[in-house]
This record gives sequence, structure tokens and C-alpha cells, in this order.
Amino acid sequence: MRHVTFIRPNMSAMRSSDAMEPLAFAILAARTPADLGRTLYDDHLEDIPYDAPTDLVAITVDTFCARRAYQVAAEYRRRGVRVVMGGHHPTLLPEEVLQHCDSVVIGDAEGAWEHLIDDARSGRLQRVYSSPRSASLEGPLPDRSIFAGKRYAPIALVQYGRGCRYACDFCSVHAFYGDTTVQRPVEDVVAEIRQLDRKLVFFVDDNIFSSLAAAEALFRAIRPLGIRWACQASIDVARHPRLLPLMAESGCITVLVGFETLDPRNLRQMNKDWNARGESYAEAIRRIHAHGIMIYGTFVFGYDHDTPEAFDATVDFAIRSGFFLANFNPLTPTPGTALYERLARQQALEYPKWWLDPEYRYGRAIIAPRGMTADELTEGCLRARRRFYGYGNMLGRLRRVPRHVLQPYKLGLYLLSNAISRREILRKQGSPLGPPAALDLPASRA
Repeated sequence: MRHVTFIRPNMSAMRSSDAMEPLAFAILAARTPADLGRTLYDDHLEDIPYDAPTDLVAITVDTFCARRAYQVAAEYRRRGVRVVMGGHHPTLLPEEVLQHCDSVVIGDAEGAWEHLIDDARSGRLQRVYSSPRSASLEGPLPDRSIFAGKRYAPIALVQYGRGCRYACDFCSVHAFYGDTTVQRPVEDVVAEIRQLDRKLVFFVDDNIFSSLAAAEALFRAIRPLGIRWACQASIDVARHPRLLPLMAESGCITVLVGFETLDPRNLRQMNKDWNARGESYAEAIRRIHAHGIMIYGTFVFGYDHDTPEAFDATVDFAIRSGFFLANFNPLTPTPGTALYERLARQQALEYPKWWLDPEYRYGRAIIAPRGMTADELTEGCLRARRRFYGYGNMLGRLRRVPRHVLQPYKLGLYLLSNAISRREILRKQGSPLGPPAALDLPASRA
């Protein structure tokens, strides 16, 4: 074996002008023996040259791009090239994925990937590889040379930890990791950031605040580096007085917070009632803004207590709160989550296998909630996005953000990010998942 090809499949046939680097492949590249050639093809940016020589193809698969991933795999397998798949979707649905590839990696890559490469080189590739729970996240540092020549957004993706201590019923992260949370050594994260050629970083952790001690250690360590950074965090980050000052001092400019809903009954149903404990959303927002940090708020509609009136009320709240960005999504159950299992038992899914269904379109409601029709859910989410990103509201939200939050750099980021988000509203809405070609089921050659 001489060459490994990494493939990042796209959800649709559209090219992206704001795609971010797929960090998973930099991690895999660093753990691939140096004597093997390594190439990345990103379906978001470029055509895939199926006839380019390679000995093994590795595809990372999330649920939205599963159909496209299977179509890409079929092209390689028709050419006699072995295909391995990993990521959240293969971990949660390995039996399905194994119909479309030669091997599947369940769980994280560390440990499993090295084993798989050894087996592939000796011609004894197994069907299933599992990452040991004890696998260390210590070096090597991600190898970003694999991104050379590709036009990604000017922001570097860095990971500190994996997993989340909460167990929201819709969350594929909890389905993937269970109650496990783990962090990389802080010194490895610092060394990685020092190597970067850019000063804007996004921490891809599902929740940067999975541990108070770990979060404090990270923020103190990166404070001298002079970077600007963004992250995802649970709202309780605002309830710890030491954290917000540390975040701001270390360069945090924006945080993505899953508010999900304004209805406490929905929060209880999704097992996220802790979101509203202790203090109001308004007070948490005030605390975050007080430290000069912008907020990207996300919301989901379709739980039992949502009605058509929920859309305007939520957009009003997001505008009044002066959010940097916001997203308003129909409830989309991911296979393997508690939510999906519950809705499947109730036969409430309009598209039971939506990720494979050629009739499903992005943004369309997958369920008919109790308080509205599926069409009302689809149209309400689209209307909410259009209203929030209307030109008047884009400028109006600026007036509601404290002046010290919007320094010149942040103001430029605000205007650019809102313009991109506005453009993407209709660009993705209604697009099919993958080309219309049928899914092949080649015979296994393991």
C-alpha cells in the first residue's frame, strides 16, 4: 500500500465559498505513517478525481452527508479500491454503513486508525474497528499540510476536548460519547496554536465548558498567545464569575449557545431544563455581553409545546437580545439519539430514514408536531431566518448590542457573518441530500 485518500463528502451538489477546514483529516494525516502518500479531496470545494491512483479511501460521515458518502464510496469500490468510513453516523449506525464500505471505525480514530492502517498494509483489513476508551488524545499535533492549496475560510479549527456532561435527548454527541468527557493536554493545544499561520481560532469542542477546572486551565494557557477565538458552550458558562473574565482576557470574541426554546416545558421534554435554572436567559445574555463577548444563539422548533406563534416570539427575543447570529431549525432527529428512538416508536417520523430518502429536502420538517402541521414547521423556520436576517433587523440588532462589544474588528466580523448567513438561507433550503442517483449496494469484499 502506497497511498491513502481522504474524502470529505458534501451534503449537496453545491460548492461552498465559506467551508472551514475539516479538522478530522488533519488528525488522521498526523497518525498516518510518513511513508504513505496522503491526499484530501473536499467535495465542498472540488470535483473528486475517482481515477487518481490510491490504495485506500477514508470517508468521514455525518448524517446529513451519508447519502452522498455512499455514492462516493460506490464509485471507488467499482474501481476496486477499498473504502473505510468513520464519524458519528458510522458509530451510531454501523450495520447500515457496512453495506456501503469495506470497514467501519466505531468511536474516535485514535488507536483504531493506526490499527486499521497496519491491517490494510498487510492485506487483512477487518470489517469493524473500535477505538479503545482508554486511547490517549496526546500528540501528534494535527497535520494541516493536507489542506494546502484549498480555499478555506480564514479561521483555524482547534479541538481541546470531546463529549459533553449533559444528556439532551436530541444530541448525537451524547449518543456518541455517553457520559465520557476528555481533554487534550493543554500544552499540546498551546503548541498547536503557536504553529498556526492565523490568529482567528474556532474551538470545535461540543461544549468548551464540560469541566470548570479544564476550562480555566485552557483560558489561562492561551491568554498570552494573542489570538481571537470563538467556541460553543452551555449557557451555564455565564453562571461562573471567574470564567467570563478569563474568556474575554484570553481573546474570546463570540460564543455559540444552544438556547433551543423559550418554553420551559419543551426544555423539560428535551432533558435540558438545566438551561433555565438559576437565572433568566436575559441575565445570562447580559453577563456575557458585559465581558465584550458576542452571542450566536440557536433554537429548535417542533417539540410538543410549540405552536405557530413560537416563531415570531423567538425571533423577537433574538432581536431584542442583540445576538450576533442566530439559527432557527426544525427538529431533526438523528438516528441513535433518544429523540429518534422515541419518535420512531411513536411512528411520528414523516421520513423515517430521511438521510437516505431521495424525496427529502434540506430544511423540510421530518415530523408533524402536536401543535402545528409539518408544513407550518417548515415554513415557520424559514420565515424566522428570513426575518432575523432582514436588512432592517441586521442593523437594528447592532443598536441593541452594548457599544464595548462591537469594537471595529468585531463590527466587521458581524457584518460579514450576517451577510453570509443571509445568502445561505435560500441557497440550502430545499436542496436534496446528494445527487439523485440510486444508492448501490456492492457486495462486501472483506
